[in-house]
Amino acid sequence: MRKWELDLVKQESISEVKEKLATLQDVTDPYVAALRLDDRAGIQKLLASFDKRCAKIEALKEKYQAMLRFETPLLAQGHRFIAGIDEVGRGPLAGPVVACAVILSPENPVYGLDDSKKLSAKKRGELFLEIRDKAVAIGIGVVNHDEIDRLNIYQASRQAMLMAVNDLAVPPSYLLLDAMLIDSPLPQEKIIKGDAQSVSIAAASIVAKEMRDDLMRECHQLYPHYGFDKNAGYGTKEHLAGLEKYGPCEIHRRSFRPVSEYFK
Repeated sequence: MRKWELDLVKQESISEVKEKLATLQDVTDPYVAALRLDDRAGIQKLLASFDKRCAKIEALKEKYQAMLRFETPLLAQGHRFIAGIDEVGRGPLAGPVVACAVILSPENPVYGLDDSKKLSAKKRGELFLEIRDKAVAIGIGVVNHDEIDRLNIYQASRQAMLMAVNDLAVPPSYLLLDAMLIDSPLPQEKIIKGDAQSVSIAAASIVAKEMRDDLMRECHQLYPHYGFDKNAGYGTKEHLAGLEKYGPCEIHRRSFRPVSEYFK
């Protein structure tokens, strides 16, 4: 670092440096190297935050690579469009089961993917928007409460997953599913806890969760006594209290206890 270059850096205000650092992600950038020679306390504080942010980004990239363990060999075999499939809503007492199929782009990674249940609502919402913008294709399958009662929840979940695959605008050549197989002629693999192991399934779990939560918030406007906007149909204390006071509503699953008790 030449003296005159360091002098130029030292002429910048703390706010100017902060603005520039916000655009960088490389700890070896020459500008960052110059800042490390700047003895101003404010600059060193900014560098500490910058280093922490870069370390977090690097950790997310490493995790993403680790969660490509199923996709990488398939891509090497020529499977360009690999769909991850997951469902949400097997456990609730009301509402549909929603499945999602996502084909991610190898050229546009979405860092931070994980099992939707492990993410905060804020982070899940951010990732949902990023998946929507970057994915090659997204398919959705919805099976309502009546079909769940008719088929049983396991078969309804499989049906929703198949619907999601068929809804993809780009036909997939291989399917990665969370813990089950579906009636599709496509080659497929079930992965136990797949939403925590495969980026494609993790992306599907996030989209399915966001879509179902939105549906249940809409249902709350029609049936406000059960707290569907907060519990998404799961058997929380508020939900059970509403069920006891008002009885089941139209979207309750009659084959699920304790809802079934009201129809005996």
